Amino acid sequence: MTTVTRLVTYVELDEAATDTQQVSVTARLEAVCADDRSLVLLDDRGWSWSSSAPMDTQPRISAEEIEKDARTVVGPDEPIGGETPEQMAAGHWNFLADVLKRQGVDVETRELERLSHDVVLSEPLRALIRDH
Repeated sequence: MTTVTRLVTYVELDEAATDTQQVSVTARLEAVCADDRSLVLLDDRGWSWSSSAPMDTQPRISAEEIEKDARTVVGPDEPIGGETPEQMAAGHWNFLADVLKRQGVDVETRELERLSHDVVLSEPLRALIRDH
């Protein structure tokens, strides 16, 4: 049976939505398995930051800030509709476990919660961070 060894969120610059006053990125969460497969869990996340001043005159955003935001946008989400943080987290991890199950990997939600979670920034995003 395949086991999941870690989670990785890949953050890429969304060049089509990035201009001189806004930077947009996409985030894709994957589960890395012991057999070297990577399985997509979420691929519909992202965010932007903007300013009325041109980006090249703004203070730099750090890789650490982007990594923190990436972990936030791939969940668990903040509580809504009277749910507790614990209920939201349980729903999030159950959803991800179901996504893995549909891909042939059976994993307990508690195992997913305990996995290390790496964030990998694309080279174009890293270049943008260095340039500003």
